[in-house]
Order: sequence, then structure tokens, then C-alpha cells
Amino acid sequence: MRYLKPATRHIAKGALALLLSSTALQFAVTNSAIGAMKNSVTLGMSLEPPHLDPTAGAAAAIDEVVYANVFEGLTRIDRNGVVKPALAESWSVSDGGKAYTFKLRTGVKFHDGTVFDADDVKFSLDRARGEKSTNAQKRLFKAITSVDVVDAATVKITLSSPAGNFLFNMGWGDAIIVGSESAENNKTTPVGTGPFKFSKWTKGLSIVLAKNDGYWGEQKVLDKAEFRIIPDAAAAVAALLAGDVDGFANFPSPEAIPQFQADPRFTVMVGSTEGETILSTNNKKKPFDDVRVRRAIAHAIDRKAIIDGAMFGLGTPIGTHFAPHHPAYVDNVNKYPHDIAKSKALLAEAGFPDGFKATIKLPPPTYARRGGEIVAASLREVGIDLEIIPVEWGQWLEQVFKGEVKDYDLTIVSHTEPQDIAIYANPGYYFQYDSKAFQDVMEKLNATVDTEGRYALMRQAQNIISEDAVNGYLFQLAKAGVWNAKLEGLWENSPVQANDLTEVHWKE
Repeated sequence: MRYLKPATRHIAKGALALLLSSTALQFAVTNSAIGAMKNSVTLGMSLEPPHLDPTAGAAAAIDEVVYANVFEGLTRIDRNGVVKPALAESWSVSDGGKAYTFKLRTGVKFHDGTVFDADDVKFSLDRARGEKSTNAQKRLFKAITSVDVVDAATVKITLSSPAGNFLFNMGWGDAIIVGSESAENNKTTPVGTGPFKFSKWTKGLSIVLAKNDGYWGEQKVLDKAEFRIIPDAAAAVAALLAGDVDGFANFPSPEAIPQFQADPRFTVMVGSTEGETILSTNNKKKPFDDVRVRRAIAHAIDRKAIIDGAMFGLGTPIGTHFAPHHPAYVDNVNKYPHDIAKSKALLAEAGFPDGFKATIKLPPPTYARRGGEIVAASLREVGIDLEIIPVEWGQWLEQVFKGEVKDYDLTIVSHTEPQDIAIYANPGYYFQYDSKAFQDVMEKLNATVDTEGRYALMRQAQNIISEDAVNGYLFQLAKAGVWNAKLEGLWENSPVQANDLTEVHWKE
């Protein structure tokens, strides 16, 4: 696969202006027609999901299609990151924070017509935490010791110890409730309880959802939603200008943002995400098992160059795996300042005065492919010669993330799961970091309910992984959305991985 040098990736202003002009009339006609319909929306996506079951995969693109649209959990996370009732209309907490009793909504049906009740909750949670579970976030269910059906509309979940984030965790896409009758086929034909039903998936092109007329909640305006797969950034720009898509909730061409900001036909929203973008490092593979090598890499990284060169200024530098907008964030950006001399000294101390060769596998997102080139150039200055290996998303999942043998040296990926620092407590996770000190902090965090106590432990955890330079912490991914100015209801920020359509509508 060919990847371009930064200078060749820019869309020339003159060419873009010509494209704007030549498509203006077509866009106006399309915009008018769609606005008049007021019952459908077409959104562009850069990455096609590997499948459509959020309980069996880590790819953010899965939840970006189905979360809150097709599938629902006991709770849900709203656009502000607040926990709200979903299939559970209310709950109570007892036994010192170790027992949660959920009162379920009645009259709810799955899209295949089967009735939702407490048995489905027990099935879903037992399945997610079971020995054969393929859930990418199985840790979310680790504290659960039992799920008991009290009656058809009541379920009691008992925990081994208090878990301050339990209700939030139950709002993740990984914790959605599925029916035993349809669970095995959810990868290709997802069946949930949400306001939209799965309609059609044309591989490589689009995924179509249709309005669920039997939805238990408030009926939504949209009759149809299509997610159009457009992996190329230039094609994304052209699709917006031509009116082929109504918008991108996550726009893949940051260099074109100023052009759309100057065009009244579009709304541009630049918000925040939970996406810590990191230079993921295989901590068990030599020479990356040496903390001096990892610290040398941290000093060689030029975050500003990456943000400017790969993201055209969109992104916030980070020095740990935590969102800067969170009140418990620790600003460790200056712990490893860009310092070539210090980096070389650490490499020499580790036994690599002349550097070494390694590989970096880069998945398709623009932040990875573009950022990887800049990282490779920076590491070359200290003698680390990286072979750049572009991989497709499925290859990345199989080779880097899921396999027993983590077949990579370095990679770049944005971790968009909310408040997911606990992944560092799992030695089997793909960067294979094993720290008893960190694991002990996570155990204390899981048992702590009061907010300030939790924040203190979160700060301690951040400092540990920064000190150990587990990964190269680059920047917090910005959420740049561009859509038709007549379209309303899309999220500005991304507190969870979602393109929630429940409030999307066209202006009158």
C-alpha cells in the first residue's frame, strides 16, 4: 500500500476551491431535497467495522454504528458522559456497594419479536464474564460474582467488592444486552432493542439501519440511517461537497477543516474524545523490555511535530494514558521533553550506542499512517531505524491485538474507550506490561467509591505508567465533525465510542 509524504497529502487550496465551486449547485439541490425529506441521514465513516457485535470485538467502528442505535444496555452514556437509565429504568445499591438491584423496563421487545426480560440480562452478563467470553473488555465484569433473576422485571447483580464505576461500565457498548436466541448471529445480523433495526450491510460500501416502529421509548424522527464507508480522506472531502453524504461525525481530513469552516453550508464541530493516541510498545519484546529504551523513545518523540504534521494542529499533547479534560488528569507532558541528546545517552546506557532496527505496524487511520512517518523520522535521529509496515484494520487486530503472540514492535493506535487506564493491569493485554505496583493501585481503585479517593488513585496510576514509559504518549484525539448545516443532533464530543442517532433531525 502506498502512503504519501506529508508534503504531498495537502489538498491544494486552488483545487479545493474549484471543487467547492463546481459542486455548489449540485450540493444545493441535494441539500434541499434531503432537507425536504427530513427522515433519513447518510453519514460517512473512515473504517468499516470487522463485524457488528460490540460484545465480541475491540474496534471502535462497531460501536460507532450500533451503540444506542441498535443495541442498548442496562444504562447508557449520554453526550455529556453522564450515566442515564436505559433498559433498566431504575436501580438501588445495597450491601455496602456490593449489590445492585435493577428494575427493568417492561413491554420491551428485541427486533426479532422476542420479549426482553431479566433472563436476557442474566444471559448477557454471564456470557460476557464466562470462560469462553470473547468480550474485548471482559475486565468490566470481573467484579461480578452472581447475576440473579428476582422476577421477570428485576435482576440483582452481586459484586465481590464495591466498584465505583460499575454503573458507568454497564453503559459501555461491551455491556449491551442481547437475546439468547440471536446472540450468535449478531456479528452479521445484529438484533437488539434499540430505536433502529439492522437493515443491510453491503461490504466495503455501507451499512443501513431502519427505524424500529416497535421501539419501547420515544419514537425518533429518522426512518433510515446509512453509514457510508469512505476510507480515503480526499474522497471524504469530495463526498461531502457533492452531497453524497450528509456529514462525518469524525472527519478524516483535518487539513480541509478550514475550508469547511468558511462555508456556511456546513457545520464544523471540534470537540474532545476519550482517544489517547499512543505509540504502543511491545513491553516483553527485546529491546523494548528495557525501560531505558522506552524512555529514550519517549525523549525522541516530538509531539508537536506529530500533532501539526499528522493532525494539522488538532490534538492535545499527553504524557500519560488519561484524558486531559478529566479532573483527575496528571499533566506529565514535560516528564520526557523532546531531547535528542538525552535519548541517545539512554540508548547508549542500555547497550545501543548505535541504535537498532525495529518495525512499526500502522493501521489505516490517518493519525496512525501520518503520525507513524513522523515518529519514524524522529527515531531515526537517535539511531532507531524503523521499517514502516502499513496493515489493514483486520490484520492489525489479528497480528497485534488479539493473537497469543503479539507480532509487533511498535504501532500507533487511539484508545477511545472511556477511562480505560485499567488495561495496564492486564499483563496479557497487547502491550504486555506487567507491574505489581500498578495492579495493586487498580485493585484499590476498584474498591473505592468516594470521588476524591478514586481521583487520587487515578493520579497515582498515571504516574506509574509515565515513570515506566510503558508507551509513547502522543496526543488526545480531537473529534472533528463536519456535516450539513441543516442537520442537528450529532454529538460534539465523544465520551464513548458512538454515533448516537437518537436526537438527529433536520431543521425545518
